[in-house]
Amino acid sequence: MSKTICMPNTASHQDLTTWSDEELYAQYRATSQREMFAELVRRYERELFNYLRRYLGNAEMAEDVFQASFLQVHVKRELFETGRSFRPWLYTIALNQAIDAQRRNRRHKMASLDRAASDDGEEVGKLMDLLVSSTPNPAAQADGAERREWIRSALDRLPEVLKQSVHLIYYQGLKYREAADAFGIPVGTVKSRLHAAILKLNEMWNADHPEKK
Repeated sequence: MSKTICMPNTASHQDLTTWSDEELYAQYRATSQREMFAELVRRYERELFNYLRRYLGNAEMAEDVFQASFLQVHVKRELFETGRSFRPWLYTIALNQAIDAQRRNRRHKMASLDRAASDDGEEVGKLMDLLVSSTPNPAAQADGAERREWIRSALDRLPEVLKQSVHLIYYQGLKYREAADAFGIPVGTVKSRLHAAILKLNEMWNADHPEKK
């Protein structure tokens, strides 16, 4: 970490909460004030860690990747383009760090979606409701436990690019434009990948549950 530079009229923590991510990062690049960096970490510590934990399926790995991601935010600060949004850039870094961690640990199960019981029904339901299927909706006929287990297995079986798209958009709530920036692809490609993922999940559901078509 760069040495803190003491400057007059440094903003208080309360003041920093009103700054945008881009303003904080620009000020950190210009002054190396640690409180700017710390505020960015604070804003994303829960959101980004939860994303990494779901994506990697392991809290310890997620913590390591979280730390590595913000180290890269520090190291690559001079490469950040003025006018770019910070959040999708951060997710680009985190995703690349997560993929690197998976490559170093091939035997680890990827993309586990375990989470607190209070979150399971809502998040799985949102994804399952998007499945294109005949009437009645096959997702509506499965109980919650079956749906959670099936989603974990099905997402693990998707091609990597489709799985990444589902994670960023449906589970992290990134907008299409933010996801496109994170992947470095056009918005139309993101939408196509999500559509392909939904169709693939529907095919997999019908194949796994022929009696519920």
